[in-house]
Amino acid sequence: MSLDTFQQTVKNRVDSNLTQRINVLPDHAIKLKEAMLYALLIGGKRMRPFLVYATGEMLGVSTEDLHGPAMAIEAIHAYSLIHDDLPAMDDDDLRRGHPTCHIKFDEATAILAGDALQTLAFEILCDYSMSANNKRIELVKILSQASGYQGMCGGQAMDLAATNKQINQQQLESLHGKKTGALIIACVEMAIALTPDIKPEDKLNLIKFSKTIGLAFQVQDDILDVISDSETLGKPQGSDQEQNKSTYPAMLGLSQAQTYLDKLHQQALQALRTLPYNTELLEAFTDFVIHRKY
Repeated sequence: MSLDTFQQTVKNRVDSNLTQRINVLPDHAIKLKEAMLYALLIGGKRMRPFLVYATGEMLGVSTEDLHGPAMAIEAIHAYSLIHDDLPAMDDDDLRRGHPTCHIKFDEATAILAGDALQTLAFEILCDYSMSANNKRIELVKILSQASGYQGMCGGQAMDLAATNKQINQQQLESLHGKKTGALIIACVEMAIALTPDIKPEDKLNLIKFSKTIGLAFQVQDDILDVISDSETLGKPQGSDQEQNKSTYPAMLGLSQAQTYLDKLHQQALQALRTLPYNTELLEAFTDFVIHRKY
């Protein structure tokens, strides 16, 4: 299956499953349900669910067992974007070319929608239909660690603390390894957790791949904020510079940031080439991450 076909299949599947999951909720808070669905469905590449399915199916995990982690990771991602856009955080009015959740609804509803999507993620992991029931706690642990203090939330706090300050490259990579990378790594870790038999060295190389591609994703994000435009990005171009954020182009210069991205590209592909599996889809995904325009 081609990258484009697999991406579209994943998007359709995840959007349908999450829509169904929210639509069956009781109607005592209609506005909140509408805000949750709005935040989930206003666009997005579904890169994290893609990584769950692509990695899991490569390892021989049944597609049915991957539905829960794929839905859960996207719910967490959507919640994080709602909260990132709030006035107290990045204060953005546009997300994926649409009004952000707090602009479309209101700030209180947006906060609650983010909270509800976060808790929905763990509800899904606890009750979705799967063959490996003994893996539920491990999946919850992986996602909760990647989402919380040790992962995304901790990274976001580090990002806020680094605004208007000079930090070194090691600190910047630590920051983004948590803020952006942790959820990407969790996609691969959850797929691995559902794999009945995987060699330790293959697991290590898959984790290495996920860490590298997570970092590459952020480097390209920083580069696009400099070289792209608001219409293509679906959000204000240059917002990182305007807010004096710590970024790779600001630290290394645009040319060196692009050189570093090329280096990460090759490292990610090399990690995949060590694996005794068909990695063609993940290689195509790697190329997509590096060369994406939005």
